[in-house]
Amino acid sequence: MKVLVLGGNGFIGSHIVDQLLVAGHQVRVLGRSPECYRKPLKQVEYHLCSFDNEFQVAEALDGMDAVCHLISTTVPASSNLNPIADVESNLINILSLLEQMRKKNIHRLLFLSSGGTVYGNPELSPVSENHPLNPICSYGVVKVSIEKYLNMYQKVYGLQPVILRPSNPYGPRQGNTGVQGLIGTLLARVESSEIFDVWGDGSIVRDYIHVSDLARLCVLALESEACGVFNAGSGKGYSINEMISLIFQVTGKDVEVSYQKERSFDVKEVVLDISAANAEFDWKPKTALADGIADQLQWLKSL
Repeated sequence: MKVLVLGGNGFIGSHIVDQLLVAGHQVRVLGRSPECYRKPLKQVEYHLCSFDNEFQVAEALDGMDAVCHLISTTVPASSNLNPIADVESNLINILSLLEQMRKKNIHRLLFLSSGGTVYGNPELSPVSENHPLNPICSYGVVKVSIEKYLNMYQKVYGLQPVILRPSNPYGPRQGNTGVQGLIGTLLARVESSEIFDVWGDGSIVRDYIHVSDLARLCVLALESEACGVFNAGSGKGYSINEMISLIFQVTGKDVEVSYQKERSFDVKEVVLDISAANAEFDWKPKTALADGIADQLQWLKSL
């Protein structure tokens, strides 16, 4: 299968590219810039451009059998700052992509949505895919809107979308600037002996998935004939304070924490029900959290 990976030079995308190559697929990547942490792969064809460049996106689609869409110009913490830009750069651009795919008769699409923000503050835990969608940040609203458009294109134009809602991915090649990625940021703060800011009292609970497990699921889902929505997580939840304790166990170093005022857009607790992905793709996470943290620490020290 010939697969175009949109955002394939990013953290998650680079691991999906690896898994696609292992599975024997031909891979083309479209991204704004090269990978940050390694040189281009000889087996991969790279197109460097912005996702809003319709001509170059159309060129990258030529000859492809399937598309993995991983691009997002915002994160939950930044999306509310400019919801209009969030809609323009994410929702509008994927609508352009869908039109180009329709014209080129490309039907298979894997889309990474969000396993936390689309649900808002859940009514039940763990959260299944049929839970009401009540996002409280623009990032989540846009993800839900994209999911709805994919459903529309499936019914009207024969698109074959498979949507994954990942929890919080972590692992090697993840940025650690504090914009997104609790584990990577915590490890970087520990190694540099810097203070770590916690928004609220540290009781917020999240589900974490190692990026290798997520990438493996992405390839399994893309290779299947399944359409629909599937959660992608570990099925277990950890509070920020529990994560700080676990980082200490793995590194042997204390984290200096500064507790700040909580943010209104932060969902209190999200733990995902992953039984649907397990049943459909015979998939389950393989990497234990402590092992995954140790893996990411080793990578961080190698930089």
